[in-house]
Amino acid sequence: MIAGSVRGRGLKGPPGRARRAASDVRPSSDLVRGALFDALSALGADFTRTLDLYAGTGALGIEAMSRGGQSCHFVEKDRALAAVIRENLAATGFSAAAQVTVAPVERAIGRLAGPFTLVLADPPYADSAAITLLERLAESGAIDGDHGTIAFEHSTREEAAAAIGAFSLIRSLRHGDSSVSIYRPD
Repeated sequence: MIAGSVRGRGLKGPPGRARRAASDVRPSSDLVRGALFDALSALGADFTRTLDLYAGTGALGIEAMSRGGQSCHFVEKDRALAAVIRENLAATGFSAAAQVTVAPVERAIGRLAGPFTLVLADPPYADSAAITLLERLAESGAIDGDHGTIAFEHSTREEAAAAIGAFSLIRSLRHGDSSVSIYRPD
């Protein structure tokens, strides 16, 4: 369920084919998503221009738009999941304020037009390249260097990086097997 302006709306989940083909599709639970956005709001994070990497069904980016974000760029490599994102955007009325790129994150980050004020990254837990890709993105200037925020979801079994480029770890949340680490500029 989404909070904010489209509060209470359920979103479509991964289609059966995508669920079977991409066993790494693990949508953030409502509990984790709620805790993340409550923490981001308490920290004064700016949702204006959001980037949702490894977007899955688009739930994180849609939540950001529902809580006042003006636009969101979604990056998802699976075409079936990208179609779900578009359906969820249409159902919430956010289609006009969104862009969906169907490509692996490693190919998409070089083409992203920032600066983004919020970056949401929920990669498969086994993706060891995610931090490196986020560092590349931070160094490229695609994230607002003064007011930007990075929220990185990962397994609780993994230690959070102390920094991602010029963004330092300021808070970590733990819920079951999921952790979300939040980074702000130094």
